[in-house]
Amino acid sequence: MQTIQAGNRNRLGSPKLFGCEKPEMLGSYEVACADAFEWLAVAKPNSIHAVVTDPPYGLVEYTPRELEKMKNGRGGVWRIPPSFDGCRRRPLPRFTVLGTREHAALRDFFSRLAQSLLPVLVPGSHVFIATNPLVSYLVYEPFIQAGFEKRGEIIRVVHTLRGGDRPKNAHEEFPEISVMPKSCWEPWGLFRKPCQGRVQDNLRKWKTGGLRRVSQEQPFKDLILSCPARGEERRIAPHPSLKPQAFLRQIVRAALPMGEGVLLDPFMGSGSTIAAASACGLHSIGLESNPEYFQMAVGAIPRLTAYVPNEVNSNGSKR
Repeated sequence: MQTIQAGNRNRLGSPKLFGCEKPEMLGSYEVACADAFEWLAVAKPNSIHAVVTDPPYGLVEYTPRELEKMKNGRGGVWRIPPSFDGCRRRPLPRFTVLGTREHAALRDFFSRLAQSLLPVLVPGSHVFIATNPLVSYLVYEPFIQAGFEKRGEIIRVVHTLRGGDRPKNAHEEFPEISVMPKSCWEPWGLFRKPCQGRVQDNLRKWKTGGLRRVSQEQPFKDLILSCPARGEERRIAPHPSLKPQAFLRQIVRAALPMGEGVLLDPFMGSGSTIAAASACGLHSIGLESNPEYFQMAVGAIPRLTAYVPNEVNSNGSKR
C-alpha cells in the first residue's frame, strides 16, 4: 500500500470561497493506494468525522476491460456522447444496461460499505454520497438498514448529455419521443450516524452532528447549481467522474461543522474531494485502489487545491 502525506497545515480559516474563504493555511491530507474495505477493516473506531465520496456504480465500469473500451471510444458500459459546438464530451456510464444481477451486487456493495463505515465514524458523522436517480434506492436502503439516519439529499443541478435521446435506431421514425428525460440533476444521499444524546451534546464532545452554515445569516442548502468540471480542471485531472471544485468545496465545508476532525473519501479517483478539503483548510484522507488514478491524484491534488473556480453559487451569485 503506497501512502503519501502532505504538510501538517490544517487550521481552518473563515470559509467563503465557494463554501470556503481562501484559508490562511491549507489542510493536510494523506492519500493511499489501497482497497477501501481493507483499509476500513483495520481503521481505528471513532476516528473519522465525515465522508464525502463518489463511489463506483455498476461495479463493472472501472474494471480493466471496461476502462479499455472507454479509452478506445467504443462499446461496453460507457456511453460516448456525440461531439458538438466543437467540443468533445466525456464518456458517461450507462446505468440502464445494469440487470438484476448487477443491481443485487450494487446493493450488496453499499450494504458492505455502510457496515464498514459505521464503527469507524464518530457519533453524529455525516456521509455525503454521490449517486444517480436510476440507482439511488440501491444506495439509500442499505445505509438505512445498517443504522444510518437519512438526512435528505443534496441536489446538484447540472446539465449533462445523459438521457433525452430518441429511440435507438428509430430516431427518425419517432422524432418527438424521448426514451428518458434529459438529466438535469444529480442526487447526493445524505446520512448521519446517530448522535450521542442531543445534537448540542454531540457537537461539544465529537464536533459533529450538524452541518456548517454558509454564514450566520445563511444556512447550508440542499440545492446547489453546478456546471460539469471542464477546462483547466479537466486538464489537471482527466478522470471520467471528476466533480468540480466549486461544488465540492461547499460540500466538504458543510460536512465538518466546526472545521475540525478528519474527512474521508474512500473512493477518491483523481483526488478532487481531497483537494477541496485542503483548499478549505480541512484534514482529509483519500483512498484509491486503481494505481493509475492514484498516481493521477498525487499530481492533481496540489494543482486542484490551488485552482480558483469561476462559477455560480447555490444562490445564483458569482464569486
